[in-house]
Amino acid sequence: MQRTSLLVALVCPALCALTACDNRFSITEQQALDQLGTQPPDTGPAAVSDAVGLGRLLFWDPILSGDRDVACATCHHPTFAYGDGVARSHGHGGAGLGPARAGGAVVDRNAPTVLNTRFAGFTANLGGEPPETAPLFWDARADGLEEQALGPLTTATEMRGDIPEADVASTLEARLAAIPAYRALFAAAFGDDAISLDRVVSAIADFERTLTALDSPFDRFVAGDQQALSDAARRGMRRFVEVGCARCHSGPVFSDFRTHGIGVVSRRADGTLDDGAGNGAFRTPPLRNVALTAPYMHDGSLATLRDVLQHYQQISGRGGNNGGGAGNGPFPIAQEARQLRLGRGDLDDIEAFLRALSSPGFDARIPSDVPSGLPPGGDIGGGGGGGVAQ
Repeated sequence: MQRTSLLVALVCPALCALTACDNRFSITEQQALDQLGTQPPDTGPAAVSDAVGLGRLLFWDPILSGDRDVACATCHHPTFAYGDGVARSHGHGGAGLGPARAGGAVVDRNAPTVLNTRFAGFTANLGGEPPETAPLFWDARADGLEEQALGPLTTATEMRGDIPEADVASTLEARLAAIPAYRALFAAAFGDDAISLDRVVSAIADFERTLTALDSPFDRFVAGDQQALSDAARRGMRRFVEVGCARCHSGPVFSDFRTHGIGVVSRRADGTLDDGAGNGAFRTPPLRNVALTAPYMHDGSLATLRDVLQHYQQISGRGGNNGGGAGNGPFPIAQEARQLRLGRGDLDDIEAFLRALSSPGFDARIPSDVPSGLPPGGDIGGGGGGGVAQ
């Protein structure tokens, strides 16, 4: 009897440490919310303007691509929460929508959602950088939405196609200027009908700032609805903070907007190692609507949220070590990732919390037509893939 009691006394604490027993939480829900610091800035609704209307049409119009077959919306489609549902996007020359898309040039990285990019740069408790200069793209190479919107227009595998890079501005400006409806739209948005690439990306960025999704079960819980989160999601919220996820995933969109190496190694289309911002580091992805934007990581190599959690479990050495926890491989793993304390018993609860960050009620409208007369969204087939035409 004494031996059994001694065995229980020795084994139970170790077992709880491994499986994250619920009765060992050390922080309250309010402490977790304080550390997450997730409330967006109170800036009111995004302005609706002529520039936003122009930007919506440009976002959907494939006239901005070399072969007039790809639009921004091709890889950022509302059917997939403004991602595209594939590991790596098919840009110039591809056909089809989402997982059915094939052919053409394959982009080196996964297409992140543009939902909530209005809040890019804001970190916990509204620190960080303003959205106008927030680091965007997986390697944080763009400063702000305007520079981000310019990137695909000038990249051959995405939208540029065979247009010489030096000729992108003059080619696209001439195409738009030849369409009377666009000249009128630019005049309404900017005060005169001069068409420039700067104005194009400005209008697209203004439209993207209206794409928000902030009515998740988590948001309703924060607003006072105690029934909005399941018990598992509430436990998961606390564990998310306790095990260390919130060190990088906090703030209004659950990102610190910094780059970290987390042991996901991939190669570019040309076969070279993709080192991101250097040393295999990539920008922390936001987690809002994360349940709707699979697959995950910069290369789309992890298919499900459970795969992501198990990856972190492995590199932290808590669920079995794949070698990454020891810093092996071509790139070092960031300290923040190696110091996670993710046990086997945490997976269900943290996944429930992550799923509670999604807001399906975002603006999913698709224009019924665009001024160029081309199919909205480019060569995606089926007339747009299930959004609401207007």
